[in-house]
Amino acid sequence: MEMGVCWMPIQIGAKPDAGFDDPLGMLRDCHRRIENFLRVLGEVAGSRRAGALNAEEQTAVESALAYFRTGGQRHTQDEEESLFPRLQGLMEPAALQALGDLEQEHSEATALHADVDLLFRGWIESGYLSEAARQRLLSAMDRLQNLYAGHIQVEESMVFPRAAAVLNAENIAAMGSEFRTRRSAAR
Repeated sequence: MEMGVCWMPIQIGAKPDAGFDDPLGMLRDCHRRIENFLRVLGEVAGSRRAGALNAEEQTAVESALAYFRTGGQRHTQDEEESLFPRLQGLMEPAALQALGDLEQEHSEATALHADVDLLFRGWIESGYLSEAARQRLLSAMDRLQNLYAGHIQVEESMVFPRAAAVLNAENIAAMGSEFRTRRSAAR
């Protein structure tokens, strides 16, 4: 399995990530990282039957798990603490319901990530994955991938465009500042 191509953090000629002056762009960039790391975890889980992961697979899995423990949690905070509250009074009832659904999906994803993390760490530490654990891992990965596919689609087709239309420059700057503070505090 050629994992290196799937999880390389930098691509030559790739568009640079958005900065703090474009918090909605930062959220979109994070979605691409989420999709990439989910793909890596899914490929490793789906391609191995039980034996120990090779060094490349282990590195890829550890990178993905570390991302979800830190960057993934920050992304959720960025949305739930910075973006969603600013949209509360500016969206129609159906869109407000969508925000509530997205927050529920964040909770669901957190629980699934904890299970995936536990299963992969056990696999790495023991060099073995039972068939029952493999099935549990595949099920959790499938649920995560499906959850994020719909979640990201709603955010990028409805929430982010609406935010870009209704939030003023002051709100955008304040969100960027909050994003920066979250990342500074994590160091």
